[in-house]
Amino acid sequence: MTRKEFSHEEDVALLKRAIEVSRRSREHGNTPFGAILVSPEGEVLLEQENVEIDTRKCTGHAETQLMERASQQYDKAYLWDCSLYTSAEPCSMCSGAIYWGNVGRVVYAMTERRLLELTGSNEQNPTFDLPCRKIFAAGQKPIEVVGPFPDLEAEAAAVHEGYWD
Repeated sequence: MTRKEFSHEEDVALLKRAIEVSRRSREHGNTPFGAILVSPEGEVLLEQENVEIDTRKCTGHAETQLMERASQQYDKAYLWDCSLYTSAEPCSMCSGAIYWGNVGRVVYAMTERRLLELTGSNEQNPTFDLPCRKIFAAGQKPIEVVGPFPDLEAEAAAVHEGYWD
């Protein structure tokens, strides 16, 4: 199976859905992050909010939890042709989970650097200033990275407003 070519408009629509998942995450008392897994044909397979608040789970980031679920439901060959959409650029832990889970394409709205500006020194999210492209480049797989999307940054950042104060 081969991944379809996603248009900019399709990527934007799917990122908006990931941002909506991040909104729900915040409404449910978790940190405001969301991720979705999309099939090679463009169908949303899984949605995932952050879960660390309720469970005190340090690995409860949306992307890491999504990859845990995806790796149990789909084989690695299929996942390679899938895309992971996320409201904010994956951190180093999440990038590792994506890498080991074998998803071949990552699309994000807001950079990790912009997230760091929003979170500051909040101990709940000691954000790295480390682009996921650097992490993936150190690996052995050509993971495609698409992002950031400047036209969606304000929408993705708005979900964080007042959260990290």
